[in-house]
Amino acid sequence: MKKILLLFFLAVVSISTWACEINFVVENGKKETYKVGDEIIVKVTITYTHRSCELKIEDTKFTTVGMKVVGAKAWTEVSTGVWERVLKIQITENKENAKCMIQTNRSCTKEGGKGSLTLKRV
Repeated sequence: MKKILLLFFLAVVSISTWACEINFVVENGKKETYKVGDEIIVKVTITYTHRSCELKIEDTKFTTVGMKVVGAKAWTEVSTGVWERVLKIQITENKENAKCMIQTNRSCTKEGGKGSLTLKRV
């Protein structure tokens, strides 16, 4: 019974490590709340936890609500399987609510990955 549980645990752990890890960090201009017109610098880091990916890093697309990307540097591989990109983001009007969000979703046969950053707007 212990062997079966161990095999099950190892299978779950190995499957869960297939997804890309995606992180957003505000590098410059971080505040508690933002107003329309504010600009911030955000660093996006994608780590391939499955070592290789069928998707090119350039295929990573961003969607936004209440903000827009006004500038972006090229993706840079900072170490094996770890990619970074710096985005310049401007807060825009969002009539639906006081939240602003940027997200990305990478879909592939190895589970892909999701990441997002949500900010409060006044």
